[in-house]
This record gives sequence, C-alpha cells and structure tokens, in this order.
Amino acid sequence: MQRDELADFLRRRRLAIRPAEVGLVDGPRRRTAGLRREEVALLAGMSTDSVVRLEQGRGSRPSTQLLAALARALRLSEDERAHLFHLAGHPAPPADGTARLARAGLVRMIDLLDTPAMVLSDLGEVLAQNRASVLVAGEHTGYTGDRRHLAYRWFTEPDVRASHAPDEVERHSRELVADLRATAGRRSDDPTVGGLVERLRAASDDFRRRWADHEVAVRRADRKTLVHPRVGELVMDCETLVTPDQRQQMVVLTPADATTRERLDLLRVLGLEEFPTLAR
Repeated sequence: MQRDELADFLRRRRLAIRPAEVGLVDGPRRRTAGLRREEVALLAGMSTDSVVRLEQGRGSRPSTQLLAALARALRLSEDERAHLFHLAGHPAPPADGTARLARAGLVRMIDLLDTPAMVLSDLGEVLAQNRASVLVAGEHTGYTGDRRHLAYRWFTEPDVRASHAPDEVERHSRELVADLRATAGRRSDDPTVGGLVERLRAASDDFRRRWADHEVAVRRADRKTLVHPRVGELVMDCETLVTPDQRQQMVVLTPADATTRERLDLLRVLGLEEFPTLAR
C-alpha cells in the first residue's frame, strides 16, 4: 500500500470534480475548489472520518468494496480506478465481469441530467446513478453477490415489488425474464450469465416457471408507475440507450404527466433520505 501516493491521488481527484458534475449545489460560500470530504463520503456511502484518514495517509488498508465506492463517487475512469486499486495494494479489478465499471462518458452524461438516470450492465447491475435517480429509487450501487442483479432481487425479495404499481407487477416480471433471456442468448458461452440463471431457477419457482416459457425481448422504451414512499405514484417514461457492444445501458426516466413533474420537484426539495429500493 502506497499511503502517501494514495492520499495525494484521492485528494487531487476530489478537488478536480465540480459539485454540479455529481448533482450537488455549487453555492457562493463554497471555499473548496472541488468536492468537500463530507460530500465524497456521502456519495461513497462511507464516513467522513474514513475519507479524512485516507487523505492523510492514516488507517488500515481500504477494502476493495470501499475502493469501488470511492471510484464511483470520484467518477474515476477505468485506468484511474485500476491505479487507485494498485496504490491501495490490491490487484486491479477486471474490466469486465463482477466488478464492472460504468463507462466514464455515460457517467458524465447522467450527471448532466436533472431527471432520474442510471447506467446498468446487461445483467441488471446498477453501475452508476445520478442524484435524481437516488432521490426516486434509493441507492442501488452498493449491493454485492447476486443481489447486484435487479432480476435476482425482484424474484427473491418480495418487498422489492412494492415499488411498482400492483397492476404492473406481472408485466414487469415477464419483461425482466425476457430481457435476461436475450442476454443469455448473446452471451451463451459466459459462465457468469449461466450461473446467475441457474441460481435464480433454484431460488424462485416464479422465475423457473417464466424461464421455461422462453420469452425473449430486449427492453427499450417503456412506461411504468413507481410507488414512492413519500410522494406517492410517479408515472415515468423510460428510455434505454445501449452501448455498441450491448454490455451497458443508460436508462433515463422522464415524468409522463404534470403531477409526476410536481412530485419530482418536491423530492428535489426534500432531499436524500433512506428509501426502499426500486427495481427497474
């Protein structure tokens, strides 16, 4: 672990990011050129003291999970993320696989939007979210293991379904399975995909029955009604933009009516709070 180099790298990357780039207000009384330490801590889901200790070259070696959270918070590129891991004494995560990183260009794009947007892998892992997405859906990027995958949580955690209007649950279940089936067809030789499908079949009778139907459909434009615990129903139009290699998607949600626009405005005023996680 190269403590001094790690501390300097984290400090310089923090100061290089404007608050507006990560959906924070850049007020007139701000003294810090970039992000404050407490803002990095908020974005990474860690304590401010942990950020301070790392920037001062103190404390124990950070875990790979903490480093991944810092990489997301600081909007690091793939090369910068690998460098961060090396400085901390860890091997760099693979560019593809379980520790995948959202493409830097997509992250910059969603940060420029004031409507909910996120970057997902083709297996339904949320790789990055903008502030509006967290306000609407809660934080999705910190899951580990099979819970990283939206389909796995949908079929194994019944409470997740409460985030959708009851009359849309059946359609959403069918679409999740059909989309995963399309991914499995494209990546037929990938054991990551096959393993996920087999574990889902073992964990959920509902999923196993739907998988046997062999429905296939890539998800693109859609309309859904999300049930938010503080402001009620949000009717959203969903657009999905897919990268050329089909491995990542940028999902953008826009209000479908005036009532939803007003409720989104109210959420921006209320700010961040701990909300039940919504599934795509």
